[in-house]
Amino acid sequence: MPIGVSDFKKLREQKFFYIDKTDFIREIVEASAEVILLPRPRRFGKTLNLDMLKVFFEKTEENTAALVKGLSIEKEDCFKTHEGKFPVIFITFKDIKESSWESCFRRLKLLIQAEFERHEYLLDGDVLQKRERAFIQSILEDTAKPPDYSDSLLVLSKCLHKYHDQAVIVLIDEYDTPVHAGYNNGYYDEVVGFIRNFLSGGLKDNSHLYKGVLTGILRVAKESIFSGLNNLAVYTLMVEEFSDHFGFTDDEVRRLLSDYEALQYYDEVAKWYNGYRFGDKTIYNPWSLINYVNSKSKKPLPYWINTGDTSMIDSLATRGGKEIREEIGMMLEGKSVELPVYETIVLRDLDLRDDLLWSFLLFTGYLRPVKHVDEEIWELCIPNREVRMMYRDMIKRWFATKIERNQLLEMIRGLETGDVKLFERMLQKVVIRIMSYHDFGGESEKVYHALVLGMLVWLDGKYDIRSNRESGYGRYDIMLKPKDGNKNRIGIVIEFKLVESADSDAYKQVLKDALKQIKDRKYATELRAVGITDILEIAVAFKGKKLWVDHQRLV
Repeated sequence: MPIGVSDFKKLREQKFFYIDKTDFIREIVEASAEVILLPRPRRFGKTLNLDMLKVFFEKTEENTAALVKGLSIEKEDCFKTHEGKFPVIFITFKDIKESSWESCFRRLKLLIQAEFERHEYLLDGDVLQKRERAFIQSILEDTAKPPDYSDSLLVLSKCLHKYHDQAVIVLIDEYDTPVHAGYNNGYYDEVVGFIRNFLSGGLKDNSHLYKGVLTGILRVAKESIFSGLNNLAVYTLMVEEFSDHFGFTDDEVRRLLSDYEALQYYDEVAKWYNGYRFGDKTIYNPWSLINYVNSKSKKPLPYWINTGDTSMIDSLATRGGKEIREEIGMMLEGKSVELPVYETIVLRDLDLRDDLLWSFLLFTGYLRPVKHVDEEIWELCIPNREVRMMYRDMIKRWFATKIERNQLLEMIRGLETGDVKLFERMLQKVVIRIMSYHDFGGESEKVYHALVLGMLVWLDGKYDIRSNRESGYGRYDIMLKPKDGNKNRIGIVIEFKLVESADSDAYKQVLKDALKQIKDRKYATELRAVGITDILEIAVAFKGKKLWVDHQRLV
């Protein structure tokens, strides 16, 4: 299995397993746009696909046609007319993740220098003018001035066109990785300015360009990186074009598992690594699939999640550590939620606009589009078990910064054993430690709801945790339904009620009303339907940081 192999030539020559994605070449050739941007989540094959384009298109002395022998592109008309016919510029920014602008710029210069070295043959002969040769020499010798690096993509494409008498193909991989690093490390403006000038110079109104293909994670067009680039077409994961070239389709996964005599694990694989939606195609995570098939145990593990830094997601999804977003809790139950999605994101606006979080999570692979509801509103959900583990662990980390783990586990134990007094005592401690009075605005019931829902992730191995669902004649707040119909566990229903009266005993009536509501509206119907007879109905009344709990148990 080609774990971590993004070199197409190496992959083919050393006979690594390869799922044929060469139809991507035909679609690039046939696309009417001169410059194409393809945003996709990390580790979905972007670098390998661009390296494949480089190997196919690039004019070299090698017989690269042999590398695509037997693949689908060999049967296409563009094979004879395009294979090995173009000078190619290929730069990948995927490893530019520096902590300072000085270090980042140095790495960018070295990448540009390396690509110039790949084309050092341009200095042979007398095709280029003296100033063009001097420019190339300055890049090679590291004597060029900073503005020269911004112009380098344009100058190199011009020189290659002149030398080969053929327009150039420009391939830029992970163009936005330095932008993310700049955002996280405080040099955002500097890196955006450089990337904008570098790409615009080489891609905008460049008469030496045949095709430009860029990949990245986000479309950050509003940040002026592609300002005025009127020959750019953007194909996000929401559109049908190029939808099956990144990641594995269901048919490809079945074939992969069959080839490795692992087809019997298909259902488990689908639950863990399926769930992405690119255009009209269901897509599996290729990184996780390859690692899973390569493992001897065939035990599903969060391979993709374990390779990424989720600190930025942690901060955004918990409002900078203040509270867990209710929508995250709802999606952890398996629900889909209607939320706004914007296809262009300004990174520095993420801290200012709560509604941009969902777009960020969607395009980075942590949410899945279910259906388009209206204008910018989409129904979104968590794609699979692997990603669900990320959210679950994120909530656990959040609580770990707020309160001792043993206090949470004591509260959970109170629920599991039916010790409601213990549950009340520990829940009160948690609320006092975690919540501030400013958390209790007009939707204080939602704040409590989200808090308790988050704490219950410690029980998700034993219970299906549900909220705001219909059962009987109404919608309960939270239900803990024993998994696999385990009748030895208690079924639990929880209802939250705000105490609005100033009367010091008002909470007593609120608790009675909540328990009566659970009974009258038959919220326990869903539990009884699966044979659960030991049912704990809990009412939680609260006012600010003060709370009271009552219960009734049906056996």
